[in-house]
Amino acid sequence: MASSSMTTRVMKEDGECINWADLPSELTLSILSRLDTIDILENAQKVCTSWHRVCKDPAMWRKIVIPRDIGDLVYDLKYVAMCRHAVDRSQGGLVEIDIWYIGTDSLLNYIADSFPSLEELEVPRCRLMVDFLKVVGQSCPNLKTLKLYCEAFMRPRFVYDDFALAIAETMPGLQFLQLVGDLLSDIGVSAILDNCPNLEHLDLRLCFNIKFAGDLEKQCSERIKVLRRPEDSFHDYPYEISFYDTDASEDYYPEDDYFEVPSDHFDYDPYDIDDGPFLDGGFSYMHL
Repeated sequence: MASSSMTTRVMKEDGECINWADLPSELTLSILSRLDTIDILENAQKVCTSWHRVCKDPAMWRKIVIPRDIGDLVYDLKYVAMCRHAVDRSQGGLVEIDIWYIGTDSLLNYIADSFPSLEELEVPRCRLMVDFLKVVGQSCPNLKTLKLYCEAFMRPRFVYDDFALAIAETMPGLQFLQLVGDLLSDIGVSAILDNCPNLEHLDLRLCFNIKFAGDLEKQCSERIKVLRRPEDSFHDYPYEISFYDTDASEDYYPEDDYFEVPSDHFDYDPYDIDDGPFLDGGFSYMHL
């Protein structure tokens, strides 16, 4: 265990010193909710008892963010356990989640089963299974925004509409859909348009199987307010783009390449702290 000094007091212009721990809980929640999930669980909740109490409030966990700049964490059970704990703390009130690299099937299904109020889901750089998308659609009737990212092929050799059909089948309330690099075809796009009547924003960049043949062009023009086409620029895309200027192969969706976490791994929760190293009214805090 290591320690570092950090003032928990702020000096006002008149020279009076105010303790951060004495702020109203609503203001403390507003401040701490701007931190990512790791910072809250590993640091903020350990500062003092009042901060710990705020960090246990389900309102703190309407949004869960595992930052994307901490490396490839697919095999790091620590962060999977941390995310599951954050999910539990939200008590069903989660509306937005960004878990970047750690989206194993078991974790994603756990999230989907827990949150009927979820409105936005973003799963970039994660190999998804069709069954997971169906679970999301069936478990999250309020889902309005779905953002998926796949590796893109400039000259795809085969069509894969299963993701699109799963979305069309189970997510009628979508308003914003991003499918960058997907292998869907006109059939998948048509199914989405037919079954998602509220859809206004459709991002199909790098989806080079789509030809907009027949009436599809007219359907998109009439139905979609913001349409990003396969060949459109992705200069404003917030993530790194990975695509291949080679033919795709059936090996693109390997069924034996998924890392699953045993459910009994999560029996112990190191983040459910009731008696932490708090220093109420002091000038420093302890962190792991």
